[in-house]
Amino acid sequence: MTSPAQDSAVRLGAGRYDDAIEAPDGVETSVHELVTADEAKVTGVLRTPAGAQTVVTIMHPRQDVTHHPLVPHLLGSGYAVWTQGSRSPNNDLNLIHEQAILDFAAGHAFLRSRGFGVVSLGHSGGGTLAAFYCQQAGLDPEKRLDAAPSGRPVALRSADMPLPDGVVFLAPHPGQGALLQRVIDPSVVDEDDPMSVDPELDPFDPRNGFRPAPEPTWYAAEFVGRYREAQRRRVSRIDAVARRHVEQSRAANQEFHDSGDPSARRRALAPRLITVHRTDADLRNVDLTLDANERPYGSLFGRRPDLTNYGLVGFGRLSTAEAWLSTWSANTTNADFVRCAPGVTVPTLLLEFTGDQASFPTDIAAMSDALAADDLTVDAVQGTHFGGPIRSGAPTGTSLAAARIEDWLRQRF
Repeated sequence: MTSPAQDSAVRLGAGRYDDAIEAPDGVETSVHELVTADEAKVTGVLRTPAGAQTVVTIMHPRQDVTHHPLVPHLLGSGYAVWTQGSRSPNNDLNLIHEQAILDFAAGHAFLRSRGFGVVSLGHSGGGTLAAFYCQQAGLDPEKRLDAAPSGRPVALRSADMPLPDGVVFLAPHPGQGALLQRVIDPSVVDEDDPMSVDPELDPFDPRNGFRPAPEPTWYAAEFVGRYREAQRRRVSRIDAVARRHVEQSRAANQEFHDSGDPSARRRALAPRLITVHRTDADLRNVDLTLDANERPYGSLFGRRPDLTNYGLVGFGRLSTAEAWLSTWSANTTNADFVRCAPGVTVPTLLLEFTGDQASFPTDIAAMSDALAADDLTVDAVQGTHFGGPIRSGAPTGTSLAAARIEDWLRQRF
């Protein structure tokens, strides 16, 4: 028999995800390998109920969504569902968002070739991916980005990027760069030492307002302000490292082109990885008075952020310099929901979970203000970020979201 402390350690992340219901009978399932505009290969699963004319796409830049819990709900309502992976599912080591929307485009072009009406559904980070895609797809090709923030060329200007007929944003967070900036622990003083800490910025030091779970924590406004500014400074310091790595690779590549020296080419290709310690430290996860909603105590990664902050799981923990600049830096990423939202003009449903631990009321308000769709519906259902119930015995957020999404789809498609 385990002690309470041991039980807590084993079950820190228990209950993060909602389980899917059984899929309906009579659904045809097929798996498809697609080639992107830059000749990468991606895979998608198409599930089609008899007579379906509209397909709902679900994609996330860094997670496998093949068994997303909304899939059986949508199939049961008569909609086809396309779940797609990026070129590196479940591995964001080299996640470049400008490439991820090329993957997104390949799926949309394929579905259009099958004659479907297409509605994109972006959940969590999939929401910012869909917003970024819509922004770029809505531009004249010559006005699209031609490079990632690192300078790497991308084929967006030559890609077939059909716009969806509508888009659903479910619990979208503000983008992985914006998200990381508010979960990164600014008390790290040595990027090579995961245990280094500045006590004046430590979010889990009782002297700064923290109280051990399940006691509620309260941080003074002065500490919150200092903490947020220190988070921005830490991200900027990592930006400088990433830029230095990119410049070193670029210089070595130029040397190879000038001299033909294979050792220069090796230096250009050698990965320079960035390790980022302690990225589960958003003050709002333990101080529930900050940007208050119905969320439970704890973060996306577990019920004890004071522990999970020191663990392996977390955002942006290991990446190439290029991936850092494209995805994880709030200062350089192009995949920022609010900045992309003015480019979203198709019919749009923005659906909030009232107990979200990553997308907060201020986020939803800013997104609502920025979205440019004339047909814009903003709504909320009870649930936590991944579709769990708001409290024991309550309906799951997934089931409530499914009913609201299906109602919105029926009125339009």
